Amino acid sequence: FFLSLKLEKKTKGKVQKQICQVVLDHFEKQYTAELGDAWSSVRDVLTSPWCWQHALLLNRFSPSPGLESSLAEQGYHPAFPAALPYLPAAFRCYSRAVPGRFPAQKHQPGRLKDYYLLNAASLLPVLALEVQDGEDVLDLCAAPGGKSVAILQCAYPGHFHCNEYDDLRSRWLEQTLESFIPDPLVNLITVSKLDGRQIGDLQPEFYDKVLVDAPCSNDRSWLFSADSQQAVLRLMQRKELSSLQFQLLRSAVEALRPGGSLVYSTCTLSRAENSDVINLILSSCSNVMPVDISGMARAVSQEFTFLSGTQQHELLVLPEKGRAWGPMYVAKLKKVSST
Repeated sequence: FFLSLKLEKKTKGKVQKQICQVVLDHFEKQYTAELGDAWSSVRDVLTSPWCWQHALLLNRFSPSPGLESSLAEQGYHPAFPAALPYLPAAFRCYSRAVPGRFPAQKHQPGRLKDYYLLNAASLLPVLALEVQDGEDVLDLCAAPGGKSVAILQCAYPGHFHCNEYDDLRSRWLEQTLESFIPDPLVNLITVSKLDGRQIGDLQPEFYDKVLVDAPCSNDRSWLFSADSQQAVLRLMQRKELSSLQFQLLRSAVEALRPGGSLVYSTCTLSRAENSDVINLILSSCSNVMPVDISGMARAVSQEFTFLSGTQQHELLVLPEKGRAWGPMYVAKLKKVSST
């Protein structure tokens, strides 16, 4: 969402960053084939940052008197209905249909932030994971830390392992946790910089829940690549991402205890990085079963637009005007026996 914040600072109606035509042409070809008629309205939202929306996830560790009433006065409403299969009382997120954003809070050492600005669809993987108090939880690709913070708004894990392989992003993750989580709890969180593909071997059958928010081709930011050379390189590397995602997912399965569940998510529309990766893991791991999340999708259908025709264990949020959330792909799996 940081990119979108910059883009919203318009000067005399002009957007500071320009759309990268190389990426748009690539998306046009791929997503017309994969999404059909839905692509044109999705494209309109992705290429118009001034219509992007931002939600506020409130921080239960830093209650701010009057914040919720102030949000209500400005047209914000709870983004997730009580009818959801899993919605902890402490989990509070607000959104509104009107574009624009609430002021961001700067990081101040020793002081907790009151809320986290984010794309509301990025909370669906956390709600699908259904973390309970005392469970051992792994966030395999945790930076920048928004989903880790959201997990801690839901429950107190027995052991919470946040992993981020990239050094720069790992520091970003640590700063996010410091900004939202009080010291006693932060000290109980393990932050590591391991290669996520190896964690299954290092800690086999250790976790009750695993979140794999995989590195992916980020459709929103890629459309505004700084230059065409960078864009061409990204599009070449895109072909290799599904292999990495599959390896991360297989590692997550190995790290799960029998009976444990995992959620896989990306912020791309690409079928190769979404359904194809999940189908490959289901066909290659006989001890993994899909978990129906259609009930969650139905419960939030007023707030989010979903691609039709997906399987019951997956969903894909499509951005549209007035509901400009996503892209966000979510799939849930369960490990039924030892490897």
